[in-house]
Order: sequence, then C-alpha cells, then structure tokens
Amino acid sequence: MSLYLIESSLKEVVSTKEEFNEKVSGLQTKLNENNSSLIEVQAAKDFSRVFFIVEGEDQNTASETVKGAGIPVELVKEVRLVGKELDEVKKNNNEVNYLVEWNIPSEITMDQYLARKKKNSVHYAEVPEVAFSRTYVCEDMTKCLCFYDAPDEAAVKRAREAVQTPIDSITELAGE
Repeated sequence: MSLYLIESSLKEVVSTKEEFNEKVSGLQTKLNENNSSLIEVQAAKDFSRVFFIVEGEDQNTASETVKGAGIPVELVKEVRLVGKELDEVKKNNNEVNYLVEWNIPSEITMDQYLARKKKNSVHYAEVPEVAFSRTYVCEDMTKCLCFYDAPDEAAVKRAREAVQTPIDSITELAGE
C-alpha cells in the first residue's frame, strides 16, 4: 500500500464544517469499500484548499474513489511520510494549524532532501513556540507539505528560516 496526496477545492461544494464532515465521512466509506483508507484530511479555513492523504493500492483507484465521493480532484501524487510514523498519524493525536508547501528544486534528489532535513531539523529548537509535526514529500520530488502547530504565520516563517528551507505558500488550517 502506498500513500497519495490528493488536493482539492471544496469551496464550491461545501460551506460549513458540518457539510465538510459529511463529505469526509462519505469518502471514508467509499475508500473502505475499495480497500483503501483516509489517513488524514486538512483544509483551509474557507475550504478553498483541501489536502487528503489516502493509503491505497494505486493512484488511479485513490483518485477515482475521491471523485466518486463528489470531491473534485486537482492533483494526485504519491508521497512519503517524514517526521512521524504512519501509525502515529493514523491516531490523529496531534494538532496542526499551518501547512507550508515548498516546490522542491529539480536538482534535489530524495536522498539529498532527507539528509538536508535530518541535518537542519535540529534548528527547530531555535523557535520553541513552533512544533514541527510531519512532512509529506512527493515521490517525484516536485514538492513537500510540512505541517506545524504555531501561534501565527510569522512564527512558522521564523521556523522555516531557522531550518533554512523556503516557503512557496502557507495555508492556515481549519482545525477541528
């Protein structure tokens, strides 16, 4: 089983947290029917950007199942989880409120990325008000999504500066 990032916009589909939760519940049912599972879902406060992490047999099944649940699919990528174990993420016991996207330069390999992350992540200690949680790195090395618990966007930017990693976009997440 592999992990897939599926990006969507539900702004035109849902307008409340209750409607969003209904969509997610329907998706979980459909994924279970296809021997897949929803590992996590994170959404911008206005539902303009929604990030689903799906565990499944293949990319096409994951994508078609999401579409079958009435959720538009804008991007599908196989990803690797870094920073947490999958079982820990499945327990959904840690709160995050910011998502940073970084479009990885084409010359960086997965091994280089992982070595750089290991070397630089000690610098998160320089910004104690920010808790790094986890990263999903696209297997094709096009981008990564990094999740944080932070008091505000400025603190997330300080944390990224501390670990010397760029930001292409920051999304404040809706939370529970």
